[in-house]
Parts: sequence; structure tokens; C-alpha cells
Amino acid sequence: MRDEGALSLPFETDVTTYLARRAEELNAKMKETDAALAAGRVKDVEIVDGNLRIAPIRKGDEEDAVELRRLAYSVVPRTRITEVLMEADALSGFSERFVHLRSGLSVQNKAALYATILADATNLGLLRMAEASRGLTHYDLVRTAQWHVRDETYQSALVAIIDAHHVQPFSRLWGQGDTSSSDGQHFKAGGHGQARGDVNARYGDDPGVAFYTHISDQYGPFHTKVIGGTANEAPYVLDGLLNHETTLAIREHYTDTGGASDHVFALCHLLGYRFAPRIRDFNERVLFCFERPGTYPTLQPIIARQVRADLIRNNWDQVIRLVASLRARSVAPSELLRKLASFTRRNSLSEAMREIGRIERTLFSLDWYTDPGLRRRTNLGLNKGEARNSLARAVFFNRLGELRDRTYENQRHKASGLNLVVAAIILWNTVYLERATNALRAAGYDLPDDKLVHVAPLSWEHINLTGDYAWGEAGFSQVGQRPLGTIPSLMAARAA
Repeated sequence: MRDEGALSLPFETDVTTYLARRAEELNAKMKETDAALAAGRVKDVEIVDGNLRIAPIRKGDEEDAVELRRLAYSVVPRTRITEVLMEADALSGFSERFVHLRSGLSVQNKAALYATILADATNLGLLRMAEASRGLTHYDLVRTAQWHVRDETYQSALVAIIDAHHVQPFSRLWGQGDTSSSDGQHFKAGGHGQARGDVNARYGDDPGVAFYTHISDQYGPFHTKVIGGTANEAPYVLDGLLNHETTLAIREHYTDTGGASDHVFALCHLLGYRFAPRIRDFNERVLFCFERPGTYPTLQPIIARQVRADLIRNNWDQVIRLVASLRARSVAPSELLRKLASFTRRNSLSEAMREIGRIERTLFSLDWYTDPGLRRRTNLGLNKGEARNSLARAVFFNRLGELRDRTYENQRHKASGLNLVVAAIILWNTVYLERATNALRAAGYDLPDDKLVHVAPLSWEHINLTGDYAWGEAGFSQVGQRPLGTIPSLMAARAA
């Protein structure tokens, strides 16, 4: 493919040219940062007695938007989760993606499909959901689950919702859909983990799994995957970026410390993504350079050594083959990253990839020092994912949110069902937040966009998530036109 010019990789494939360009960029940025630190021109960052000090990220004006969120959601109509799913389906057509395993036809009994999805999302199970649903039997749900609900149909349905949300005008308030974050959410699995030795530094010896979810800057959760409760998150960062199949064009991705590794830095760069993790022990991360460390006197105390360019050069063909295989989907990114991480230090390809990652991590670190906007943007992106986890926890309420079924297939279905329902709620909230905002502005309220950006579509207090589930007609004439709540008096609001 390289000889035919068919690789279409987003980086220079000639190793000499590639290394020369990276060396030029890294050297220029290190000199610029070194001079700025020496002159004290870098805000909130300094090197004192050979130690790097970075001030904590300051809170923005999110707290000022609490009253605005309360006002906006007071106008959003109260509803039931059943009606949210039906309206979200009318907006996105996600039910058409749950095709029959053999015939490829769409679901005829949509009520059974909604109930089956909700059984996964709420952790209620098919039997309990059938008992709580009017007009549906356990057989209806089992038959729907067996013939229509599987991994690929869940993924296709999620794509329909995310794409429908992406084109909503109000979603552009939160972002353009070109940045994202990912994080794992832990769910207990019941029982005890002492016998197997499954000990998590954060959750102790309670056995469980994590739902590792990617969320866009518009709050759309576009990919989810079940991983072990004690598993390292870094190998799964690229799975969602490469395999989401939505119309989102992600260019920058954020994770916390658990998702950061030199291999991830390398592959994100080589695949055309900017990787921007929020690393807990950033002050302890050393830098790497092509020139002698003494070239940068201010940065020298935190520079480890020079980049081993010969190691990259000697393994360049294998690096290209590896990246091309990922782009062609010949191998799962998580499989490849796990293998790279498990290789001994004598493996030259693994070390070459790590060396590329160190170049990219150094470039990112220099940007992190000098760009407060990058630090705030990364923090905001990760906060969106953490806020989405609160909504997911509220939806996944049954059995105290514990996964009692240890089969991996059922765990995947529960994760997919939960993510689909959360995405449906986000889509529904976005539509009605736009209507509520327009109504409030028409009534004289001043709602600037720079404040509305902090009103996230993640609230669920107005949605009845529990109880009996009625899958009849929703009782409204047109999708998105449910009557709004009473708009508060502007004079009374100003007096308050």
C-alpha cells in the first residue's frame, strides 16, 4: 500500500523527514517555553529549585449558572421515561436500526423493543420489566431480545441518536462535536472479590466492572465498552475514537490519568488526534528532547534525556504497518495497546512506540505549561463525562445499581442499553431546553449564550424513571411540542 501511495496516513511516512520535522517543532517549542519560564511570563507555572510547580485549575463561572439551570428546567415539561424514548425515536428513528437477525426487517412491536431496552438500561431485567409494563408479556420481551437486540443493533441505534443530537441547533451551544472525553464508571457485581484477589485501589475488593464511555463536547455519549473493574483504562481510549461510526469528527480527546500512557500519546498522534489528558502527577513527568538538555537551562532539571531517534528509525516500517492496520480496522486498538504494554523492554517496536509517545507527551506538556485555555478546556471536557455518569447512575437504579449477571454478553447489553437511554434523555432535554430558552427570552429574560453553555442536558428530576411503564400513545400532537411549564413572572424573579 505504501509503494502504491494508498496508505493515506495523517503523518509523513518518510522517517528522515518525519524525525526532522518533529525535532524542529520540539526544539522551537522548548526554546520558547524555556525563555518564557526564565522571564516569568508563564501564568501559574514555575520551576523552583529544580521542581516544577503548576497551580491548580481555577473554577470558571459554572457556579454562577446554578440559578439559570433551575430557571430553564422549571419550564421544561415533566414527563415519563417511556415518553422520552418514544419522542427520541420519533426524532432519530433509532428503533429502525434494531433489525431482525434473519430477515433484516425492523421491529413490528415497538413497545416491546422500548421495554427491552429499558430493562437493560434500568437493570430491571426482562421478567420484572414485563410485570411492570402494561400490555406486554415476558414472551414479547424475550422474543424481541433474542431476534432484534444485539451489539451491532445497539451500536447502530446509538449512532442514529447521536447524529440526530449533533444536528440540533441548541447542541452547538456546548461545542461543535469535534472534541471528546472518556472515562470509566464502576458498577459493583455483587458478592466478594477476596477469593480471586481482584483488588482495585479505588473500590477495594468489591468485584465489579467498568463501563468505559466516550462523550462528545455536546454531551452525546457516542461509544461504550465493558471492561474489567481492575483493568487499565489506557488501552480502550482509541476504541471509541476509531469505531464510533457517527458523523462526529473528533480532533481532540481528553482523559484522566488512568487513560494516559506513552503508547496512547504515540498512536493518537499517528492517527491524527490530539491527546490532552489531565494527569494527576504532572509535576513529576519528565521531558525529552532531540538537542542536549543543556540547550534549555531553565527546563534542564525536568528533562530526562535525549530522544532515541535511532530506535524509531530502525522500527519505522513496523510503526507504519501498525498504524495502517488500525486505520483499516484489521485489529482492535485495545488488543494492540495491551500487547504493546505487555511486551518486555527488549521489544524494539514497543520501545519505539514509547519513544514516539515521549516526543508527543513532551510537546503536549509544553502546551500545558503555557496555555491556560488548554488546561481549562481539558478540565471542562472531563467534567462533562463525570456529570453524564451521575445521570447514568440514576437510570441504572434497580438492585442498588449492582450487576448480578456475570456473563459478559449480558453485561455488554446492559451497558449499551444504559448508554442508549442516557443518549435519548440528552436528545430530549436538548430539544426542550431550546424551546424553554426561546420562551423565556420572549418573556423578557436575559439569557446570554455564555451562561447557557453551563446548562447541561443531563438533568432527570423532571423525568419519572420508575414505576409502571405505559407504552401507549404519548398524548401530544407533534414531537417536541409537549406543552411547556409555566414561565415565572419576570418582575417576581427580579424582585427575588
